Amino acid sequence: MAHDHHGHDHHHHHAPPAEFSRAFGWGITLNLLFVAGETAGGLWANSSALLSDAGHNLSDVLSLALAWGATWLAKRQATERYTYGYKGATIQAALLNAALLYLALGFILWDTLDHLRHPTPVNGTVVMALAGLGILVNGFTAWLFSSGQKGDVNVRGAYLHMLTDMLVSVGVVVGGALVYFTGWQWLDPAISFVILGVVGYSSWGLLRETVQMALQAAPESIDIAAVRQFLLTRPGVVSVHDLHVWPLSTQDTALTAHLVRPNGGNSNQFLGELQHDLIHEFNISHCTVQLEDIAPAMGAHGCCDEPQPQKLKQRV
Repeated sequence: MAHDHHGHDHHHHHAPPAEFSRAFGWGITLNLLFVAGETAGGLWANSSALLSDAGHNLSDVLSLALAWGATWLAKRQATERYTYGYKGATIQAALLNAALLYLALGFILWDTLDHLRHPTPVNGTVVMALAGLGILVNGFTAWLFSSGQKGDVNVRGAYLHMLTDMLVSVGVVVGGALVYFTGWQWLDPAISFVILGVVGYSSWGLLRETVQMALQAAPESIDIAAVRQFLLTRPGVVSVHDLHVWPLSTQDTALTAHLVRPNGGNSNQFLGELQHDLIHEFNISHCTVQLEDIAPAMGAHGCCDEPQPQKLKQRV
């Protein structure tokens, strides 16, 4: 659909978001039950590895709940005040989830250091049994999100968290077996340190991406130089300025640009084809394009400053 407003042409395309409500529901329920069981077992077995894994799983439950709520908000219609709707809630949820994850890691580190200073006997059998259950719970939950993890940072976050938890549970099983057969109690907090390292390292990319999205950086998957060159190859376009690309949500990307197109002819056909090509070439679902007959004088068009070409690929 196109709207003409004094030379500004707006195109809107909203792809229906993938439906993961059932996956979120199953993931939250299963992980809440598992956290309760793992916490009880960790206290009974005096296992800091189990307690640290339970703390991380609890942060995953909160993350799933936040992502689920943001996905629901993103489906609400736009209003006169929230003209883009509530799609941005998915970015805020992803950023908050990353912050909660690292806050949980801090508490886990404190608890692990305490167990290292004051070691207590560990029930290796309980550790192995509960961690084995964690492999099943987290593996199943990761599978629920596997089909949509490439198109949405919230879904990918859920998928990676669950997959990481499954691998960590494998490590806990191995550690529990070593404690059981060797009696080396220091292995339990040592395994907890490994868990912290694995989770912290695997989550860094998500934290970096969510901060970039919150700052409205162009998505990593979109090469701005390629978009500019693409626009310059459109029929009749002689120059491009004020090109901006940013995420509206974890699924939707927006673009605004001024195209200098003297004697452009049929603008409706041009804009329709441009909209189609931007969606299919770059997955940019919302574009706003201003067509101009002549290039404005430097600083005369009143728009945002252009980024320097050599800085286009810089990332926060």
